[in-house]
Amino acid sequence: MAWSFASIVGGAAGGLLLVVILIGLIWFCLKFKKFSNKNSETGSSDPSALVEWNRGGGSTSVGGPTLSGPQGARQFILEELEQATKQFSENNLIGGGSFGLVYKGLLRDGTFVAVKRRFGVPRQEFVEEVVCYLSEIQHRNLVTLLGYCQEDGFQMLVFEYLPNDSVCGHLYDNGKDSTTQLEFKQRLSIALGAAKGLCYLHSMTPPVVHKNFKTVNVLVDENFIPKVADAGIFRLLERIEDAGPSSGSTGDNVFRDPEVGKSGPLSEFSDVYSFGVFLLELVTGKEVSMISFLGSAECLTKWVESRLSSNNLVDSRLTSSFTSEGMKDLIRLTLGCLNISGKGRPKMDLVVSELDRILEKEMTRTTVMGAGTAIVTPGSELFTSH
Repeated sequence: MAWSFASIVGGAAGGLLLVVILIGLIWFCLKFKKFSNKNSETGSSDPSALVEWNRGGGSTSVGGPTLSGPQGARQFILEELEQATKQFSENNLIGGGSFGLVYKGLLRDGTFVAVKRRFGVPRQEFVEEVVCYLSEIQHRNLVTLLGYCQEDGFQMLVFEYLPNDSVCGHLYDNGKDSTTQLEFKQRLSIALGAAKGLCYLHSMTPPVVHKNFKTVNVLVDENFIPKVADAGIFRLLERIEDAGPSSGSTGDNVFRDPEVGKSGPLSEFSDVYSFGVFLLELVTGKEVSMISFLGSAECLTKWVESRLSSNNLVDSRLTSSFTSEGMKDLIRLTLGCLNISGKGRPKMDLVVSELDRILEKEMTRTTVMGAGTAIVTPGSELFTSH
């Protein structure tokens, strides 16, 4: 009887164990299937890939100059941008440009943004141009577009915010003490970064012509890394404005290519001319518009030559922070970009190479930032043979 009772207990225990094992196997299979289905949505068996995708990082560029993501331009709602800019308060107004007034804002996630706002009725062309065109223009030396909004009679573009504003505030010598002393190598570095931004635009298919490049559109971050603003904005305005981009027109702007009429088609070589004016401002530390009374590019070139002959071209604040050969090469490149004939100007990839070469040599020929080891020769003596 004892044996019979033990057999019954043992058999029951064994059966219970078998049931537990079967339930465990079924649970494991179902869990594995669910996990596999989740990962198949991202095309990866790595669970970290799913996490990265949900964070918006499903596509990355490794080692290249471009920065892009799979999400494109984000569509913001008006309420969010009003909250970020404190109802577009005048206290948050930081400037104006071809697209309208620009406001500084702080999003809920702690991201600082620059919101460009203009009057405009809702148009599908605006959304198409932003999503399919502007959002594709991504480079480390171009201001990044984050998103857009089209509500309440306004069209808005949301960009990353650059805390150091444009180069203008750090460059122009208007008889006042500058809060920032941009020495020669810093100016070369800023010029090189801006040139890379334009070169990237020109390398796109089809090429993107900036059409409104000027010093105020070269912004710098906290480390003085330059980023060109308003890339692609001119084309956007052409698309959404029936009468053409009146708000984005450069008009009689001294940065405008003199070879092209006020309404003529601008080209990559037009951007090169504008870049030459930018280089001239880096050399002189002054606004070229202050000498706009000269009236033509030929007069501008003659003005440069006259200042060279009187040893009064180079920014006096640079003192000994450059070598004579480096400054001579930069001025030659500037004059090449300012060539009256577009065909006589260098392409932006050549400008990038030349600036890179000049900066590299300056770095090797100077011991410390701002201290030149070569004798500095100002003015026309830069171009005399030794």
